[in-house]
Amino acid sequence: MATSPTQRSLKKLRDEGWLADVVEKWIPGANIRRDLYGFIDILCISGSETLAVQATSYAHVADRVKKITEHENLSMVRDAGWCIQVHGWRKVKNRWQCRVVDLS
Repeated sequence: MATSPTQRSLKKLRDEGWLADVVEKWIPGANIRRDLYGFIDILCISGSETLAVQATSYAHVADRVKKITEHENLSMVRDAGWCIQVHGWRKVKNRWQCRVVDLS
């Protein structure tokens, strides 16, 4: 059962037909996670499309949007033609809902 926002997004993306995998790394000793290029949790491909996803709780969507839009690597990821999304998860009446913000 998917419990974290990353795991919920991974399941959603795979159900949509994306080849998706987690690309954030756990840094032992420091006890922190490091996102790919500073803001990517999940990387997906489908045909000629590449999608980079930052997964979070619904309450933190604005924080993640700000983090990404201010990040020094954003223009290089966009220049590579990658789509960029933030997935914000919340539970409504025993059902998980995902708010998708496109930053491409």
